[in-house]
Amino acid sequence: MSAPAALVVIPARGGSVGVPLKNLQRVDGMSLVGRAVQAATSAPSVLATVVSTDHDQIAAEARARGAIVVERPADIAGSTASSESALLHVLDLVEQGGVPGLGPALPPVTVLVQATSPFIDAADLDAAVRRVLAGEHDTVVAVAPTHDFQWRLDGEEASPVGHRTTHRPRRQERAPHFRETGAFYAMRTEGFRRGRVRFFGTVGLQPVAPEWAVEIDEPRDLWWARQLVGQPTDDALRAGSDGAGSDGQVGHAIDVDALVTDFDGVHTDDRAVLGQDGSESVRVHRGDGMGVARLRRAGVPILILSTEVNPVVAARAAKLSVEVQHGVEDKVVALRAWLGEHHLDPDRVAYVGNDVNDLGAMGVVGWPIAVADARPEVLDAARVVLGRGGGDGAVREVCERILAARAG
Repeated sequence: MSAPAALVVIPARGGSVGVPLKNLQRVDGMSLVGRAVQAATSAPSVLATVVSTDHDQIAAEARARGAIVVERPADIAGSTASSESALLHVLDLVEQGGVPGLGPALPPVTVLVQATSPFIDAADLDAAVRRVLAGEHDTVVAVAPTHDFQWRLDGEEASPVGHRTTHRPRRQERAPHFRETGAFYAMRTEGFRRGRVRFFGTVGLQPVAPEWAVEIDEPRDLWWARQLVGQPTDDALRAGSDGAGSDGQVGHAIDVDALVTDFDGVHTDDRAVLGQDGSESVRVHRGDGMGVARLRRAGVPILILSTEVNPVVAARAAKLSVEVQHGVEDKVVALRAWLGEHHLDPDRVAYVGNDVNDLGAMGVVGWPIAVADARPEVLDAARVVLGRGGGDGAVREVCERILAARAG
């Protein structure tokens, strides 16, 4: 087997329009950027894997998975910046000796890998690199074969693409055509730098399994990817129809070592009663206290993490005898610090949230969880959606699910 000769670059911005913090969303317990790094580093022909990012949390995740991180300048980190600009920036740095362990000589093959494709097969990526190394093509792109009949709209007029309406051959009689998956593009480095685009010279196709050729652009794509690996985020769970009883006990266990929750909208129903003196009171669920007590007795660390400054948060935490941090401006920073202090593996921690300010913290842990009445963005980001809403036994439910996992 020849020596590794390809540099993989994974562009991973923090900003995303369709799915907030998309590159940190988890599929089967691992973030999208982590899955991309794992696929790249598993390909024998890959010399090094670089993640180009403008986001500290993505950088930390990439390093934890074994990638080299390059900070992406602001002028090529916006929503209109191309993936090519990130690759060219990395290659320039490598040539200047600005990437530890690499340069100044550039590898013969550069591979653009996109984290939005969660099911990249390292063998497919490796095959594409070797085809470029062998001089077979200048660029080899991942594609999924399909035999479907395609159409396009010209104004209001529909017309067939690649077939005729007067002749409808059977599937076995039709040659396949191919859909670009977006997963990876292996390119001859010299030609890419010269042309500054991913397609140049001769282009080869690397077929991949169509059933796994998912590209995540919007929440429903993320939902489908999770369905493929059996994550319990389907409509039945969202409707609470997975066997939740009056005490919140359910059949789907949550196997974690610690629990972190938001306060408003999780321990409460996100409503407050405002007194004439400006004081606020909230409604909580008595059953939550029993669930928390049982979880504490099992030795599971619990933290309430909230941006709310009202002293009612600390008062409730004291009543439950759990740790609390409230009035927190940056939940991600606070959560990472707490995990470090307790020597916890983020993949083994659950975070329960309900609103968009929970998305960052949910992206840190292996078990992002949403209450039943959470915002749609939070439901889409969740690995598990509880059957109970905030202030209606959601905390008791998650406690019981964790205890169920510990009971084996």
